[in-house]
Amino acid sequence: MAESASLLFNPRTYDPEHFDPETRRLLRATVDWFEARGKRRLIEDYRSRAWLGDFLDFAAKEGLFATFLTPASAAKEQDRRWDTARIAALNEIFGFYGLDYWYAWQVTVLGLGPVWQSDNAEARARAAELLAQGEVFAFGLSEKAHGADIYSTDMLLTPDGEGGFRASGSKYYIGNGNAAGLVSVFGRRTDVEGPDGYVFFAADSRHEAYQLVKNVVDSSKYVSEFRLADYPVAPADILHTGRAAFDAALNTVNVGKFNLCTASIGICEHAMYEAVTHASNRILYGRPVTAFPHVRRELTDAYVRLVGMKLFSDRAVDYFRSAGPDDRRYLLFNPMTKMKVTTEGEKVIDLMWDVIAAKGFEKDNYFAQAAVEIRGLPKLEGTVHVNLALILKFMRNHLLNPVDHPAVPTRLDAADDAFLFQQGPARGLGSVRFHDWRTAFDAYAEVPNVARFREQADALCTFVETAAPDEEQSRDLDLLLAVGQLFALVVHGQLILEQARLTGLDEELLDELFAVLVRDFSAHAVELHGKDSATEHQQNWALGAVRRPVVDAERSARIWERVEALSGAYEMGQ
Repeated sequence: MAESASLLFNPRTYDPEHFDPETRRLLRATVDWFEARGKRRLIEDYRSRAWLGDFLDFAAKEGLFATFLTPASAAKEQDRRWDTARIAALNEIFGFYGLDYWYAWQVTVLGLGPVWQSDNAEARARAAELLAQGEVFAFGLSEKAHGADIYSTDMLLTPDGEGGFRASGSKYYIGNGNAAGLVSVFGRRTDVEGPDGYVFFAADSRHEAYQLVKNVVDSSKYVSEFRLADYPVAPADILHTGRAAFDAALNTVNVGKFNLCTASIGICEHAMYEAVTHASNRILYGRPVTAFPHVRRELTDAYVRLVGMKLFSDRAVDYFRSAGPDDRRYLLFNPMTKMKVTTEGEKVIDLMWDVIAAKGFEKDNYFAQAAVEIRGLPKLEGTVHVNLALILKFMRNHLLNPVDHPAVPTRLDAADDAFLFQQGPARGLGSVRFHDWRTAFDAYAEVPNVARFREQADALCTFVETAAPDEEQSRDLDLLLAVGQLFALVVHGQLILEQARLTGLDEELLDELFAVLVRDFSAHAVELHGKDSATEHQQNWALGAVRRPVVDAERSARIWERVEALSGAYEMGQ
């Protein structure tokens, strides 16, 4: 069926006509560059850990990064803007062909965050010019001893008596640290105590006082350790000071972490074409592998999970682009894209790998690369646990205290997402309010498994009202994370349904997807039941929230036909 393929990115048919002409040209040119490079060269570059020079030359020639990553306020050319919808599309393409390419782009996004949030006009102009020249950027936040614990930075800035500083210290796990034209570095002053002493400044990786130590990973990605030794920081290099520097760090991560979901989607899409094609053509015991019921179930589950990933991420784009000082709902949906979508990606790959087995290790396939790369995304820009803990801050308001918000439309317009660099103080998460999540479920109340999942979501509201963790349990992160998984499923389902309504997704596919979500909710409820500190009331609630999905063999068979139609739909040329 053509519909199954149309829901997935396919280079053979890709034409992003919903974007403006220059965006459409650049996205298609990027696909064509990878397709011309071919599968053999793509895999060999990955295996040999080759630096991405050819790719960066292409991006510079086309003005790709400059067009997509220069806000309109800093741009001279008409097509340059920060547009999350087209950024998401490019993430998906990079993920589809290889995470190394995406990573060079991703850390450029992070490196630009503190610059575009800065009032330093000279630094902003310098960044725009470097982008126009095809340079990449880096985000110098984490350190070997402290990770991303920005309260404990050992990058020290000593006043030089002339309005500037001398910076000394090291940074660790810094992508593009070998080649960045500008590195946004976080540190603290030696003469000011507390948060007023924080500083974000711009450094140049080519400066003699910038010492590149090594690549800390065995990869084409250059994830550097570097040291600054008495590095001169002029007033023109200062991006932020005091609390604003702290906020710039967190707000930059807010912008950057969103990119992980669509990269994960791209990886899964490429792997799915390979896996379904292989399974459909593999004969075992005289029968195609896909004749076995468990194989059909696993590949169907993988497919509907992937569709769910896409629906959620596409809808989250709308909230990101429509955000403002009075609408910060994106602060929940953002860690959801990072945590929930990327872990769904792991499940998708695992389901397919169970089917293709040893084929997933072969060096001439993309799948072997995908199986490794999909693991990285849940672990970047904060672990799954960190983001789950963040999500919990919104649970009570989201589930129990809705307010009226203007409807958020689909946002594919050619607009600049200026608010992302004007987010303000990174606090007050508990005061963020949401529209009623039930509305999305009400629209599909006749779909059996949506209705079944709604029972579980309503039960979670009862849990929050009557059995929420007490003060002592609130210090038990292991218990809280189990609750967080249940809440995340409700939010995941909500945005899937909103996007389904906006795109006219057929209800059979939605029903099959929610059958999977019902099973997931039941599994997390059982996990909560088994936690050491769960009270008897909580244990009883957990078992009471377990549901069996509504089974419809004919529906599942029709969805399987869509999955089977992916066999041969795309294969990368050699």
